[in-house]
Amino acid sequence: MEEQTKAAPRGAAAHDSMLRGGLKFTHLRMIVALDEHGSVSAAAETMNVSQPAASRTIAEMEQIAGARLLERLPRGVRLTPYGQALARRARSILLELREADREISDLRSGTGGTVNIGAVTAPAIDLAVPAIRELRARHPRLEISIQVETSNVLARELLASRHDLIIARIPEDLNPRLFESRVIGIEKACLIARRGHPVLGARKVPLEKTAAFDWVLQPSGSLLRRTVEQHFIRHDVPLPERILNTSSLLLTLVMVAQSDAIAAVSIDVARFIRQSLGGAIDVVPLAFEIEVQPYSLITARNRTLSAAAIMLRDAILKRIR
Repeated sequence: MEEQTKAAPRGAAAHDSMLRGGLKFTHLRMIVALDEHGSVSAAAETMNVSQPAASRTIAEMEQIAGARLLERLPRGVRLTPYGQALARRARSILLELREADREISDLRSGTGGTVNIGAVTAPAIDLAVPAIRELRARHPRLEISIQVETSNVLARELLASRHDLIIARIPEDLNPRLFESRVIGIEKACLIARRGHPVLGARKVPLEKTAAFDWVLQPSGSLLRRTVEQHFIRHDVPLPERILNTSSLLLTLVMVAQSDAIAAVSIDVARFIRQSLGGAIDVVPLAFEIEVQPYSLITARNRTLSAAAIMLRDAILKRIR
C-alpha cells in the first residue's frame, strides 16, 4: 500500500497553500467578477472568455482553495463565505497592483507619484528639505507632503499609515519592534533670545540667570524638553516656572523676537534663523553643550515603500554618506 495520508501543513506553509497550488491573476479577477455580477456568464463576458472557460477557472479555484467558493441559484450564483473571503482579498490585491502600475507609469513619465514624510525640526531643515529639492528637480510632478512635529506625534502618524517614513526618534512608550530604524544624525541644541536680551552680554551665561525669564518649550515629555530639564536638574538650578508649551517653530520665534522669552532649538535651526532674520535673534552662550539623543530614519516594519518613497529615502541617505 503505497498511498499515504499527508499531514496537514503547519506554520507558515499552512498559509501559502493557494500560492503553492497555483493561484493566478486570472483567478483573482474571476472571483471579483463573480462577486460583482452574481453570474458566471456575466463574469465570463467581463473577462472576455467563454462560459465553459469560466467554469473551468472556477473549478481550478475551488480545487486550489480546497473549499466550495460559490453556490448556484435558480438565477445566477452567490459566493459562499469562503468565496467572499477570497473575493475581498483579491479585490485588495488587484487595487494594489493597479496603484503600482499607475505609480510606476507616473514615475517613468515624471508626471506624478506621492510621498508623505515627517521630521523633527533639525533634520527637516538639514536633510529632508535638500533631499526634497533634489528629488523635485528630477521629478517635478512628484507630490510630496512634509509634517514637522515632535517624535511622539510623528511615530504615531507613521503607524497610522499617514507617513511613508519619518526622521525622528522612537518614543519610549511605543514598541520598537513596530519599526525599522537607522540612526542618521546627532542633534545638538542651544538656547536663543532676542538681540539685546538682558541675559546676553556675558561670555558664558550661567543657566541660573535664564530661569527667571519666560520660556518657550516643546510640549511636556518631548525629547528636547526633557533634555533641557535634565540640564537644569544636573546643574542644581530650579526649573523655569513660566513656560509656553508649543511645537510650533513659528510661534516660538515670534515669542522670542517680541519678548524676553528664551527658547531651546536645535543648532541647525538657530543657524538658519540667524541667517534668515538678519541677526534679530541670538544664541545664548552657555558653558556646556546641549546634546540630544540621535535621530533615525524610521519606517513601519513589514510595510513596503512606494517607488517614490524609496527615491526620497535614498536621497536622504545620500546626504549623510
